[in-house]
Amino acid sequence: MSDIIYIDDKGSLNLSRLRPDQKAFVKSTKLHSGIVGGYQSGKSLSAKVKTIVELLQNPGVPIAYYLPTYGLIDDMLAPTLKELFESIKMTVRHDKKQSKILTPYGEIWMRSMDTPDRIVSYSVGYSLIDEVDVVHTNKRDAAMKRISSRNSFKKLTPNKIDFVSTPEGFGYMYNFFQKKANDNKILYRLSTLDNVDNLGDGYIAGLRELYDEDQLRAYLHGEFVNLTSGNVYKDFNRVKSHTSREIQPNEVLHIGMDFNIMNMSAVVHVLDGDAPSAVQEITNAYDTDAMIGVIKSRFKGHSIVIYPDASGKNRSTSGKSDIDLLRAANFTVRHTSKNPFVRDRINAMNKGFRDNYKVNTNNCPEYTESLEKQGYKNGEPDKGTGFDHIIDAGGYFLYNINNGKFKMI
Repeated sequence: MSDIIYIDDKGSLNLSRLRPDQKAFVKSTKLHSGIVGGYQSGKSLSAKVKTIVELLQNPGVPIAYYLPTYGLIDDMLAPTLKELFESIKMTVRHDKKQSKILTPYGEIWMRSMDTPDRIVSYSVGYSLIDEVDVVHTNKRDAAMKRISSRNSFKKLTPNKIDFVSTPEGFGYMYNFFQKKANDNKILYRLSTLDNVDNLGDGYIAGLRELYDEDQLRAYLHGEFVNLTSGNVYKDFNRVKSHTSREIQPNEVLHIGMDFNIMNMSAVVHVLDGDAPSAVQEITNAYDTDAMIGVIKSRFKGHSIVIYPDASGKNRSTSGKSDIDLLRAANFTVRHTSKNPFVRDRINAMNKGFRDNYKVNTNNCPEYTESLEKQGYKNGEPDKGTGFDHIIDAGGYFLYNINNGKFKMI
């Protein structure tokens, strides 16, 4: 580890031996930078290096480093920080009583999120939170409030808070960095496989023996996956399945639609040859009439083809059947005589993600989140979460173009 950072011949701190994403995290000036990574992927090392860099760049500004337990501080954090400081020829002291590292450039406060009551009576200008997803929700929420209040040092602007963690399902890292993404945040992902040269023989093989496919996506590749009940749409990946495709003037729009009074959903698609892309979504429409109004208002000048829930031919939200209302609005309506079996629709969607089905995750946030999060309950997709409505809408379209007898226009 002593050769990870060092002082080069010009007297500068050299980070060249970090991997590109590690280096980008260390150099990031965003208000909140994060790393989500597999076991032994180098995320915590990146956190410690950034802590040192922040200290050197802002002398006299105290820093805080947070871990899930005090045992990790004494056994792992303090010794590693001391070793890294030694590699740049700096002598530091570990004050165990106050749980601080004392350096010529300032102090590093070390605190546990497991005991939020001890996150008091100090002020820092930078905070690094390590393994935030591991901490129990109640203690984490209490700790985060106190951490934010401690990040109040007046001589540094902005007072940044950064995070690194192994992903534990759709926990804090997912919600903070991905679901609530904005221009003040950036998230990097590290894979254990990229750090294999620094691992013992058999480490990767051991993980593969211990964990199933979904768990390996989290603990080996650093991906957000449903770890509690198995992910229904296991072949969807927010990064790999993403497209920046937008609707072009006057092109045909293919819209999958799910009927639910007060909660109608639709996923708008375009076709590039045989390659479909979900490019917009409509959620929480009150009824079919309201949905028609949204489509006509939002997509003027486009030919509209609807792929609805087949049960809409028998039901009504306002007198006529739902499908009759869609036809009366001059939309082309394509549906099979009955809906496919749920398992067939799931298989069609997963195959689509393996092949050429893409989603504009920026324009379809609810569709994206639902695909990521829907799990199984008693062997069936869990409908209690509400994720099924928007997914059903996308699924009716994708199943029908792949398995129906429609000629594409």
